[in-house]
Amino acid sequence: MRAVGIVGVGHTKFGRFTGSFLDMAASAAKEALDDAGVRPVTGHGIDQVFLASMGAGQVNKISGAASALVDTLNLRPAMAETVENGPASGASAVKLGYMAIASGLCDTVLVVGAEQMRVISGWEATDFVATMSHPEAEYPYGLTLPAFAGMFTRLYMDKYGVTEKDLAIVGVKNHENAMHNPVAHIKLVPNLYAITEDEDANVINPYVAEPLRVYHTCPVSDGAAALVLTALDSGREFNHKPVRIAGVGQATDTHVVAERREPTELFAVKESARRAYEMAGIGPEDIDVAELHDAFQILEIAESEEVGFFPKGTGHLAAREGKTRVDGEKPINTSGGLKAKGHPVGATGVSQVVEIVRQLRGEAGGRQVKGAKTGLTVNFGGFGNNVVSIVLTTRERG
Repeated sequence: MRAVGIVGVGHTKFGRFTGSFLDMAASAAKEALDDAGVRPVTGHGIDQVFLASMGAGQVNKISGAASALVDTLNLRPAMAETVENGPASGASAVKLGYMAIASGLCDTVLVVGAEQMRVISGWEATDFVATMSHPEAEYPYGLTLPAFAGMFTRLYMDKYGVTEKDLAIVGVKNHENAMHNPVAHIKLVPNLYAITEDEDANVINPYVAEPLRVYHTCPVSDGAAALVLTALDSGREFNHKPVRIAGVGQATDTHVVAERREPTELFAVKESARRAYEMAGIGPEDIDVAELHDAFQILEIAESEEVGFFPKGTGHLAAREGKTRVDGEKPINTSGGLKAKGHPVGATGVSQVVEIVRQLRGEAGGRQVKGAKTGLTVNFGGFGNNVVSIVLTTRERG
């Protein structure tokens, strides 16, 4: 297979976008094209556009959004596909972009992830995201993603001794990182004790799905992120040295969560990471920085174990000891994560890759991990029933 690298990145601010869905997606795309040194004009050399979005059709009433984006950017006659894989749509689009180039079909590909969710209410957004649950055994009974996460958190607390304070430690760390990220949705650091131990905690930080509170969950966000991928043997010149996509792994798990053999294990996370490591020829010990899908703070803890950073049941202890901070031994979610950077579902997987590229280029400013050469992203679909992991590196192929 041909080697593939990322030569351009773009990112809107996450939060509320006041323009149209296409304006938002095009803004991130144009930034990525400019970053790479590709001009969006006819004859541009973009062979394919993949647009990741879970709800462009359902929420924004735009079907075939990739075709509209190609026309908006004047990238005709580039091939175009819209990619939908729940909250893992973004990383799935990156995987497809990689495959298109590695197979020899394309030389240069534009990948965009976009979601405009704040045009509907929070309750509608919760229901929209819940449609990825099993259509017969889960969704009709009112099960939502916060409900799954609440039950998962309780199991983790009972089995491994995780506390609400542990969840807050992870959340505060991610908010601190987001303070140094200009595109982050939430720019504040909640007081650790006020949100966990204060007698008024139930007022200022109520339960969403006990034991998960408001500050343990991600916000509803609008936003877009984009990447320019190219074949390393294409001979084209770009503004930046490529960050190589060294490994891609994807795995699925039992759709009905209650039917899983061990409900505290996230098999698809573990397996997708294993496949990405194997393809890259590395192990978890070689990862310098990671973006893990923390829509709920328990997921960062659990995923840090499943990808091999820490033994099972000790991720919360690592967070307590500061090991996952920017200056720790295994920095996680330097962008602020979904918790503080935000979570426009179709954009998240692409956004995670943008953060790792910035880290490996040394462009992350106050959240920069010193000497970072290899990074990992984990994009979590459903409640762990479809997960995509990606390894990126600036190291030479060995």
